[in-house]
Amino acid sequence: MAKKTSKGGDAQIEEVTLTIDGQEVTVPEGTTLLQAAQGVGTEVPHYCYHPGLSSPAMCRLCLVEVEGAPKLLASCTTTVAEGQVVLTQSEEATRMRRGVLEFYLLNHPLDCPICDQSGECDLQDYVFAEGREHGRGRDAKRVLGRDDFGGDVLFYGDRCVMCTRCVRFMDEIEENPLLTVVERGNRSVIDTFFEEGLDQAAWGGNVVDICPVGALVSKDFLHKARAWDLEHTPSICPNCSQGCNIELHTRDNLVHRMKPRANLEVNGHWICDYGRGRYEWLNRGDRLEAPVMFTESGNRAMGWKAALEALKARIDDVAEHSVKAIVSPFWSNEDLGAVARLVESLGGGVVFRSPQADEEIPLSGYEGLARRKGLAPNERGAELLGCVRVGDKAGQGGVDDFADHEGVVLVLGDSLDDQLERFAPNAALVVYLGAYTSSALASADFQFPVTTFAEQEGTFTNHVGRVQRFWPALKGPGAARPAWLVLGALLAALQDEEGPSRAEQAFSLVVDSVESYEGLSYESIGAGGGPTGEPVPLAGD
Repeated sequence: MAKKTSKGGDAQIEEVTLTIDGQEVTVPEGTTLLQAAQGVGTEVPHYCYHPGLSSPAMCRLCLVEVEGAPKLLASCTTTVAEGQVVLTQSEEATRMRRGVLEFYLLNHPLDCPICDQSGECDLQDYVFAEGREHGRGRDAKRVLGRDDFGGDVLFYGDRCVMCTRCVRFMDEIEENPLLTVVERGNRSVIDTFFEEGLDQAAWGGNVVDICPVGALVSKDFLHKARAWDLEHTPSICPNCSQGCNIELHTRDNLVHRMKPRANLEVNGHWICDYGRGRYEWLNRGDRLEAPVMFTESGNRAMGWKAALEALKARIDDVAEHSVKAIVSPFWSNEDLGAVARLVESLGGGVVFRSPQADEEIPLSGYEGLARRKGLAPNERGAELLGCVRVGDKAGQGGVDDFADHEGVVLVLGDSLDDQLERFAPNAALVVYLGAYTSSALASADFQFPVTTFAEQEGTFTNHVGRVQRFWPALKGPGAARPAWLVLGALLAALQDEEGPSRAEQAFSLVVDSVESYEGLSYESIGAGGGPTGEPVPLAGD
C-alpha cells in the first residue's frame, strides 16, 4: 500500500493507513497508536499518557498487540506505520492489562466511598471494565497517609499509581520543578523539595486535574460533592482577559468548582490557580431579584412590563438630556452591545472600569497562556464596542464627572462600591442594572435584576480578539433577566420596533455594529471560539 499525501497549509503531510481492531484508519504520519485508536472511538486504557505532556511509557497499561511485533507495544509511544494491524482487545493485550491493574490494586486502598475522585476515577473504570473480579493479595497494603503539598493540593500517597503526570507538568509545563519522585521500587513516592511546596506555584492546581486517581485532591473541593451529582457546563473563565475555556461544575444552583476545558488555541488543558479559585462571587446571596422603582415613599417592587413602561415614560420626559453610562467588563458582548445601542440612540457615551494586576503570570511551557494583567473577561469586547476605560488599577475612581451630569445615568454591572455617597446626585434619571445590591445605587430611580454570565448564554472577547461562547450553568434568581433582553425591550419600545428575544439575535446586532465581528455567528464560533479581525490595542497594553 502506498502512502497518501495531503496538504496542510503550505506543508505536505504524509498519511498512513493501518487497521485497528478490524477497522481501516488513515492518520497523519507520526500519530501514535493510542491517538489513532482514540480517533476511531477505541479507548485504550492508559495512565502516564496525557495529551499535554511527554509520554514516558512507564505505566505499561496501554500495551497493544501489533502483528509481526515480538512483544506487546506501548501504544502511547509507538507511532503508526503503513499496513500495521493493531489489536487493542486481543487475548494477550487484555490479559496483560488485567495483570497490570491487579498490580496497582496490591497497594491502592479500597476507599472509594470517601475519595473525592470516585465517579471520575480511571482506575475504577478500568478495573470495572476488565479487571479481576477478586484480588489475590494477602499482605497488608502500604500505608502512607496524607501530605499537604501547599497551595490547594493535598496528596494521598496510598492512592498514587506513580504515573508521574504531576511531576512532568511541573517540570515541562510550569517549568517550576517543585515535585519529584523519591525512593525507588515499591518505596517510590511523590514529594516536594523540603519546604518548597506548591504554594510557590501559580499553576499548581492543574496537577489535581490530571491525576487519574484520587492521589492529588483539591482542599477547596474536599468532600464538597460527589462527581456524579455535578452538572458540567462549558463556559469561559471570568477572572482575566486570557479567556481560558472552562467547565462550571454546579449542584443545587451553586458553582462548586471550575475545571479547565481543552482548547489548544487558547489555554491548552490548563488554567491558573488565580482563576480557578475565584468563583464564590457567583454564589453570593445579596442578589437583586425584582425590578424596583424609587418613589417618595421608598422602593417599590414591580413587574417587568410595568417597570419598563414607567422607565420609558421617564426617559421621554428627559429626552433633551444625553445619556452617560458605565458598564462592567464582566458582562457579555451582548449586554454591552445593548447598552451601546441605547446610548447611541439617545446620545451620550459609555465608560468602563476594570481591575488590573501588577504583572502577568505566564505558563512558561505553553506559549501564549498567562494570567493577564486585565482581571476581567471582556475588556476587549468593551473597547471594540466603543466603551472608554477610566479609573485606576484597582478598578475604582474615574467617575467624578458623573456627579455633575444632569441627564440620564445608566449603570450596568458595576456596583460602584468605592462610592460612599449617592451616585450621580444631579442626574435627572439613574438606572441600575445589576446582579447584586449596591449601597451607592440603593436610591437609584430604577433597579433592574440582571443575570451573570453563569446564568445566561453569551460571548466574551479575549485579549487577542477571540470571541468565545458560554452557556447557562445556573438559574437566575427571581425575575432576573439578561441585560441584553431588558435593554433590548426598552430600546424596542422607544423606537417602536421588535427587540431581540434570543442571545443569538442579540449577538447579531453586535456583529452589525462592530466591523471586527463581521461574519461571526454563534454557529461559526462554536464551542472553540472564533477570531475577530484586527485586534484593537487596549489602553495600558
